Amino acid sequence: MPKRGKKGAVVEDAEEPKAEPEAKKSKAGAKKNEKEAVGEGAVLYEDPPDQKTSPSGKSATLKICSWNVDGLRAWIKKKGEEEHDQEGRVIVAEYDAFVLVTAYVPNAGRGLVRLEYRQRWDEAFRKFLKGLASRKPLVLCGDLNVAHEEIDLRNPKGNKKNAGFTPQERQGFGELLQAVPLTDSFWHLYPNTAYAYTFWTYMMNARSKNVGWRLDYFLLSQSLLPALCDSKIRSKALGSDHCPITLYLAL
Repeated sequence: MPKRGKKGAVVEDAEEPKAEPEAKKSKAGAKKNEKEAVGEGAVLYEDPPDQKTSPSGKSATLKICSWNVDGLRAWIKKKGEEEHDQEGRVIVAEYDAFVLVTAYVPNAGRGLVRLEYRQRWDEAFRKFLKGLASRKPLVLCGDLNVAHEEIDLRNPKGNKKNAGFTPQERQGFGELLQAVPLTDSFWHLYPNTAYAYTFWTYMMNARSKNVGWRLDYFLLSQSLLPALCDSKIRSKALGSDHCPITLYLAL
């Protein structure tokens, strides 16, 4: 979670996007604001029943869950680039059929104080993943700290200059998908699905109103798509400002 600081101060390790601007209150809108505070009229995402068979009819044999509970990071830091290695943001596990990469991608920070670092990270991470993908199919999951398209957050117009939705971060994510290449499993199965978010700021009753962002992903190598059964957003699970996401594969 971000550390609080005085206005104008550099906030180290700010890990959540800046909250959507709150509308100015007026007497005429007092009742409306009161209703919104308890979530009345909110458009919620309903997670459909789990699909546990692949397109070819094979039953799921693997279930992976990813959840940013409290900014958990790797404690083992080795064999990485010196600039990035000290933050311990990536864990790699190799299996017979694929390589699993879990990442907690750095946030650009309040006031975009770490945007330049984020861009360097994106480039280095992209090269790292391409190297892994040259040997085996990849499953990349975690808090990737970017809403790729406008549909991936509730207030795109108000956040174009905020961490997690800058043109630079969105471009970097697009380049990652194309260069490795990887496919957004949720988008692949549920294209154009609105109000499906994985992060809500603790401020302004954002979760009850479903004012959120989709920052958590399962990205797959294309060769794994025939094995893809389902990609889930467990939006009703509480315990963090992020919710869990789940992947089912039939390998």
